[in-house]
Amino acid sequence: LVFLVFTGEAWGYLGSRRFLLELDQQSDAVRGLNSSLIQLVMEIGSTGKGFSQGNKTFFAHTQVSSDTNEALDALKLAQDSLKSEGVTVSNASSSNPGIPPSSLMAFLRKNSSTSGIVLEDFDTVFANKFYHSHLDDSANINSSAIVAAASLVARTLYVLASDKKDSTSSALSSINANASLVEELISCLLDCDPGLSCELVSSYITSVDTCPSHYVGVVLGEPSSTPSPNQVDDISRFVWNFLADRTSTPKGNTTVCSKDCSNNGGVCIRAETDGKGICVNSTTRYVPAYSTRLKLDSGTWKVLPPNSSDPMGMLDPVWTESNWNTIGLRVYTVQEAAYDRLVLLGGISVTVLAYLAIVLTRAYITKALKQD
Repeated sequence: LVFLVFTGEAWGYLGSRRFLLELDQQSDAVRGLNSSLIQLVMEIGSTGKGFSQGNKTFFAHTQVSSDTNEALDALKLAQDSLKSEGVTVSNASSSNPGIPPSSLMAFLRKNSSTSGIVLEDFDTVFANKFYHSHLDDSANINSSAIVAAASLVARTLYVLASDKKDSTSSALSSINANASLVEELISCLLDCDPGLSCELVSSYITSVDTCPSHYVGVVLGEPSSTPSPNQVDDISRFVWNFLADRTSTPKGNTTVCSKDCSNNGGVCIRAETDGKGICVNSTTRYVPAYSTRLKLDSGTWKVLPPNSSDPMGMLDPVWTESNWNTIGLRVYTVQEAAYDRLVLLGGISVTVLAYLAIVLTRAYITKALKQD
């Protein structure tokens, strides 16, 4: 099982397409993986509004194949095991033109025979009037729906991995998402209070801002598979540290990170909090998300020509951002009209007094020197 958290998908599927390209190039960031290992892609899409008006239904949008049918059967078993909570999963309408916009599209463009399921809270129409706005925050979602979706997917993956077909087994029933953790993550990653200053985030990283920003960010220097504070945004660094911690095992007797931490699958987590970090064994990787048409060569970015064999690459935009130097602003206040009239009267008065002073001084000097 490989868990992926993509960013930049709204910008031409940057995260998923870069991941697939790294697989083709067999870079160090994806060492040990290759595209031939991909059997099924199960994507969690929009699920935060799934419990609207008391309807606890999720919809499975699929790319039909034998592996997909097996996954749908596993979803049905997971649904049956959650009967007490009233959660149901329905197949999306066959009248849909295909799967909704999702990372699965990048996998299908790479290999059209890839099996896939996208779990959504809608059937035919996506509805979120606050989508991609600052109002799309924790008040716009239902945490219970997210917990239910997480439990549903976790149980589905357990069925697929263990090949156990009993929905009443105690092992399956014991798999549940941590509701309090979900609530904490929502308050940390979607709200400004407490935001990224919450205890959970602060235990992993030193955030730059309190309010979480979901802007994908900008690649400034050479992309690195190590998420450093000056290159990677707060949320990406937190997610990487969090996943590395939750999927890790202790690395021998080593606790404090050293130069040898990266050997034999070791990663250094929590390094920002105390400057030392903890060395653990984890397979968690970080792959920078940027356009597949960009390449850094000898410190200079080069734009590669479109790949005619890649339908998405033909339309691949190269997203750039202005080089924002320090912007200065000088503000001038505008005085009231009365002040301007006062200045004018003062100027006239000074002029008249100066003229009288000159005339009187000349008269005095002329008389003093006895000149006509």
